[in-house]
Formats: sequence, C-alpha cells, structure tokens
Amino acid sequence: QMADPFLYDTGERSQYGCLGHEVQIEHIKAYVCRPSFFTDKAVIVIHDIFGWLFPDIRYIVDLIAGHGYITICPDFFKGTDPWKTTDHWADFADWMKDHDPMKVDKEADVVLKYLKEQCDAKKIGIVGFSWGGMAVHHLMLKNPQLTAGVSLYGRIIRDSEERYSLLNPTFFIFGEKDHTISYDQITLLEEKLKQYCKVAYKIKVYPGQVHGFAQLKPEDMKPDDKPYIEEARKDMIDWIKMFI
Repeated sequence: QMADPFLYDTGERSQYGCLGHEVQIEHIKAYVCRPSFFTDKAVIVIHDIFGWLFPDIRYIVDLIAGHGYITICPDFFKGTDPWKTTDHWADFADWMKDHDPMKVDKEADVVLKYLKEQCDAKKIGIVGFSWGGMAVHHLMLKNPQLTAGVSLYGRIIRDSEERYSLLNPTFFIFGEKDHTISYDQITLLEEKLKQYCKVAYKIKVYPGQVHGFAQLKPEDMKPDDKPYIEEARKDMIDWIKMFI
C-alpha cells in the first residue's frame, strides 16, 4: 500500500468567502484579487493538486493581494478534475501523468500576457504550493519574465544538473515533518544550488510542520503550528517584496 502523499486533512476546513472574482483568459479560467489601489506589480499563485477552486488557495490569493499585488490563481488543470479527497492514492501516479507540473509553460505564458496587457503589470512574481511548488521550480528555470519565485514544499525532481540554474531569485520553503520530501533531498538541493545557481536563493525548513502547512486559514490552524505558519507566510511575502 502506498502511503498517503499528504498528512493534512483537507476534509476539515472552514468555508471561505472570497474577496476576488473569476475571469476567463483564453482557454483558462482564473481567480483574481486586486488591491484597492493601482499597482503595476503582480503575483501568480499556482494551486496544489486540489485545484484553483480550493478555499485555502483562494485565501492565499486574497492575502497576497492585501499586500499590494494584483494576484491571480489560474486553473492550471484547464477544466479537468483536480485530485479529490475521495480519490484512491493507488491511482495518484496515473493522475499525475495527466497533470504534469513540468508542463505549465503554455498556461503561464497566457497568464503573463494577460497581466501585462490587461492589468499593466511590469513586475511579476510567482508562488506555488506542493504541485504548484514543483511548477514554480520548473518555471523559474525556464521563464525570465518571472522576477522572483517562492516554491512551497514542491517535491524536488532531479532530472539534470540544469535543474539548479535558476534564472531569478527563488525561495524554497519546506516543512520538517513533510514525509513526501526527505531531509536528504533538501540538503542535496542546497549543495547543488551552491554549485550551479547564479542568482539569489534561499531554503528554509520550518520545525514540526507537515506537507501543506503554509496554506491553512487562521481558523484551521493548530495553536502549536500557528507561529510557524505565520512565519512562513511572512517570509514568502518578504521575499516577494524584496524583488517585486
């Protein structure tokens, strides 16, 4: 039997009333939240396996928008079904074949074009969680239009040494108790980035935290985890503010 990839229970979640609205951009739907004043700075948020409709991810979009960024979470699954809590983990590998986080370039280009042409964005950053964290790592190697990136607990794929030649500053956030990403993998990532990366990067591991910890809404946090969740979110936003 395959171990469940995620320790956090997505079933027990409080509802969330969103502050933004949905838009259609070419072949993709997206959730957008804007600050109350004009800005030419934007952040793309890449959802996890539970998709762009999941309340946690919309909460994160609104949170980042509150810091003064046009924030957008596109449906990177292009209308296909996200992973559901009722699905069987035995089918997860097959589902992943049809939802490859390394194949997000076309959708990222569509969203970048929209942000530049429709929203007058001049500087654009990207953050992604889990599946989205893997997609961010991929895009920060491929797309120079992304000024800075934050990858939160994206599994570390090692297909080549090119995986460490980041184009722009990237911050990697991990949880110490994430059983999908071993400490050895994180150590190796650090060694390889030291060797190959020519831009600013940062790796930080948050004590006691499991996979998915940083996207919890305040009312869903356990008191012991709350300080680390808040710290991770502040670190994420500080990294964006440093470069965008």
